[in-house]
Amino acid sequence: MVVIAADGKYRLKIVLYGPSLSGKTEMLKTLRKMFIGVRSKLYSIQETNGRTLFFDYLVIRPGNNVNFVFDLYTVPGQRRHARQRRVILNGADSIIFVADSAPIAIYENAKSFDELRFYLSGILDKVPLIIAVNKRDLPDALPIRLVLNSLKLTKPTPVFSTVATTGKGIKELFREAFRLTMLASFFPTLYKKELARIIEMHKYLLPEELTREPLIKL
Repeated sequence: MVVIAADGKYRLKIVLYGPSLSGKTEMLKTLRKMFIGVRSKLYSIQETNGRTLFFDYLVIRPGNNVNFVFDLYTVPGQRRHARQRRVILNGADSIIFVADSAPIAIYENAKSFDELRFYLSGILDKVPLIIAVNKRDLPDALPIRLVLNSLKLTKPTPVFSTVATTGKGIKELFREAFRLTMLASFFPTLYKKELARIIEMHKYLLPEELTREPLIKL
């Protein structure tokens, strides 16, 4: 839900969703270091073990004279924080789902994505969804195809291979997230055409073949 702030700027909300320790907070830390435009400090409320307690929050503005501001939130991944996750999702203009490449995390990836699908119900098909398969530098990282299969995707979705700690794929991930969020929020006709283009290019992947060759950008 686009918000017009008191200063006249349009604020768009992007939520990073995913299981605990998948790298959501690290992504915002890395983005803040890499971003050339105006950005706030990273606001974070953490437990003593470093895990996010409520949410992380970062404000990104592409330039001094740009009237668009992106409010980036992460959700706490621990199961006991389900209520906080649902509250943070409210009014999201797009979603970045951060999946963990570690073999031990495959069940948590699937459970987290099922929860996201449940919370957003039909809305998930109306707002941009981008998948970040993170921790690709792990020596035992699962194949991307296997990670995506566990999510049971039902439509072509941009997928990025990332390493949050080093910045690999982070710039490309957020550039696409900003682009699709802008299109969906302000140019719905163009956004529908973009989705139609993606589906036309990959229609042979729907639905059971979707994860065979998704829109992976390595």
